Amino acid sequence: MTSATPAPAGATAARPPHPRRWAGLAVLSASLLLVVMDMTVLNVALPEISADLQPDSISLLWMVDVYSLVVSGLLVTAAGLGDRWGRKRMLITGFTIFGLASLAVLAADSPGAVIAVRALLGVGGAMIMPSTLSMIRQLFTDPRERATALGVWATMAALGGALGPILGGALLEAFSWHSAFLVNVPVMAVAIAAGLWLLPESRNPEPGRWDLPGTALSITGMVALVYAIKHFGKDGFASPGALAAAAVALVTLTWFVRRCLNRPDPMLQVRLFRGRAFTAGTLAALVTSVAVAATMLLLAQWMQLVMGYSPLEAGLRLLPEAAAAAIMSPLAPALAARIGARTVLAGGIAVSGAGFLTLFLGPQPLGYGTVVVALVLTGAGMGSLAIASAVIMAGAPARESGSAAAIEETSYELGGALGVAVLGSIAAAVYRRELPLPELAGAGVTGDAAHTAQESLGGAMEEIQRLGAAGARLAAQAQQAFTHSLEWASLAGGVLMIVTAAVIWRLTPADLDLADTEH
Repeated sequence: MTSATPAPAGATAARPPHPRRWAGLAVLSASLLLVVMDMTVLNVALPEISADLQPDSISLLWMVDVYSLVVSGLLVTAAGLGDRWGRKRMLITGFTIFGLASLAVLAADSPGAVIAVRALLGVGGAMIMPSTLSMIRQLFTDPRERATALGVWATMAALGGALGPILGGALLEAFSWHSAFLVNVPVMAVAIAAGLWLLPESRNPEPGRWDLPGTALSITGMVALVYAIKHFGKDGFASPGALAAAAVALVTLTWFVRRCLNRPDPMLQVRLFRGRAFTAGTLAALVTSVAVAATMLLLAQWMQLVMGYSPLEAGLRLLPEAAAAAIMSPLAPALAARIGARTVLAGGIAVSGAGFLTLFLGPQPLGYGTVVVALVLTGAGMGSLAIASAVIMAGAPARESGSAAAIEETSYELGGALGVAVLGSIAAAVYRRELPLPELAGAGVTGDAAHTAQESLGGAMEEIQRLGAAGARLAAQAQQAFTHSLEWASLAGGVLMIVTAAVIWRLTPADLDLADTEH
């Protein structure tokens, strides 16, 4: 596929629009909002969980990582099962598991129990995320309506990432850390009831035999890949564990792709990447996640540790990005109809890139005014992800919507992990360079304390506090080093997005029209 494929005459008439499609979209969007929020809310709750349960460093790492590892490993399997078993069944089952896992936190009285809860939440999330996309593909047979629906879906994803820390901060100011999980329970109960009533069942009418070896390869390969990416970022590129995981990922995922290409009924339709527009949409989702995940993480830390805001205040100050994305995502399809889908898709990535570059090129020293401009540009550009989703979902026949959804969601997961690992490593290198060991030793910070100070700004501030008044100059130096690390990571993210925008412009057919894309 090199461009959008015109619909055969009567194709849309053969599948009339579902009468409750917009109400169904509300259910799908609300559930996605909650799942995305849950990815970020733990970052706010983690200090209270640590104070209460006293986890060791390994347990703390698994609390953070297990959710994304489980989601990444199960996305392809959950999407394939949904195509066969029924996408509505998969979604409702995901709602149920997500809600029960959230309720189980009441019995979580140890780090291992919290890790288990997070793993179960990952199982539910892996069922929910691709199901929302593939069901939108089924509900909206008209390409223009589908593009609008995917704009709403993209808005919910952007809002979820921004509202997670705010909701978490508000809950933790009034209740215990358990509340950050329990808030999911009533929402999931409503989603189950509404989904059973509003959503139609759909499945691939000719799914073929289930590929059990392929399932094992995809789960093993994706878990190993995400684990390797995360630990390359945390432990360096010479980490034996990360290198071993990367080798496992390379072997198993190569085997999985070859198996899919050689089977008449593949578990994942990797041939979708033959379509230039489909590839462009997937690349847009991946690279946007790379840049946004790292920079938003660094910005949240900068606001708290450099500017002195509370977690709730920092979350509120990050809202301009979500607000801009919420405005632009629903407008993106109409804009694409006027100036072309290629222009909106590539142009949106470039605008986001300009937002990241603003953090590096703006007035010095970096202040919140510059950050607001950067957030608005980044969020406005993220509106193009609605077009990316429309291109991805339209690039797959309806029977293969599960494969398209799994590929898009996997690109978001991999992008987030890659962003934190790669851009986070750039930021860490700049930070360590500007806070060298001799400087720390001269201020009286040596040995393990010096290495702790070089690991993170939070660690540096804890060590510096012990120096009393003598540590004021060193604290200012550490904060400046972190600010510069944020700026250089933003430069790398901005350049990556500008280059990607040029690649997407070349990949995307000039005559791509979302209104004519239907299978």
